[in-house]
Amino acid sequence: MPNATGHPRRARSALAGVLVLAGIAVTGCSGEDRAAARGPGAGPSPQATHSGKVTVVYDDKSFTPQDRQVVAPVRDSRVLERAADWVNKSLTLPHDMVVKVTTAVPPGVTDAVTQPDGRTIYIPPAFLAQIEDAFDDVVKTVKRPAPFPASAYNTDDLTALATEFIFGHELGHALQRQLLLANLGLEEDAADGFASFYTVNEVGPGPSLAAAILFDAIARKEGRLTLESLASDHPVTQARVFNFLCYLEGSDPKKYQKPLVDGGYLPKTRAPLCPQAWAMLDYGWWTQLQAHFDPAFKTQGEAEQKKAHEQWIAETNALAERLDEIRTGQ
Repeated sequence: MPNATGHPRRARSALAGVLVLAGIAVTGCSGEDRAAARGPGAGPSPQATHSGKVTVVYDDKSFTPQDRQVVAPVRDSRVLERAADWVNKSLTLPHDMVVKVTTAVPPGVTDAVTQPDGRTIYIPPAFLAQIEDAFDDVVKTVKRPAPFPASAYNTDDLTALATEFIFGHELGHALQRQLLLANLGLEEDAADGFASFYTVNEVGPGPSLAAAILFDAIARKEGRLTLESLASDHPVTQARVFNFLCYLEGSDPKKYQKPLVDGGYLPKTRAPLCPQAWAMLDYGWWTQLQAHFDPAFKTQGEAEQKKAHEQWIAETNALAERLDEIRTGQ
């Protein structure tokens, strides 16, 4: 996190390009036909009653003994299964989705990656090893950020929590592609947003905080920004740290103002915008997913969407009332 002291010792080159997307987004034939039949501007179409399922597969046969050791904290924590279970409970998918923790990845894949059709997510053990190594450096050399609990400030817990956030990012890609969701900005921003939306609502602050610690360590190793990093479809790494923290703080300012803002981890110039930013994100994802709610989840999901809509309006009005004060105070 931004004001933690100390620096990890070793650079992690693959992590410097964390969550790199291989290929471009395309849709399946059935999805294209359905969307075309509804015509432009018709909005998302509800999926059929039959729902594809998200399954997490650990390809043990491909693992070396070292791979098994690296995968164990993530496997034992069941953070991947927790996210998969939420999707299976909440949404109807047109196709099955397989999450493969495996060394048998497509050529050139070094990070967690989602295939263009949204049906397969690959998580290489070597990628988990890089996260683990980065956190091993962090816990030894970086003073624990005050908002993060001491009991979880260890390599295994940090790795599991950050992996849950990163997996949420990949799920965001997969859902956008399977459900043909409209984007009003870069897909990478939307995927980051889904990671915050899912983890903050369903898990709590741990994944956002762990991801912020990890990405802050990555940003420190990147050094000066290059033309390539500025031109990437991914936001600048350090900016992502503040986005993760902003959404978390905005979800409950009474709870997170003191540890995140007063503690110096989220700048006071950014914090006033975060409640409205979170409310917009929360409402946006519930609305994007509404047409795809599983029948058993429909009543709960629509209640969440309605609550998020009311909160978005309230926070937008509150921001409007304070906008002149915020502008003159910056």
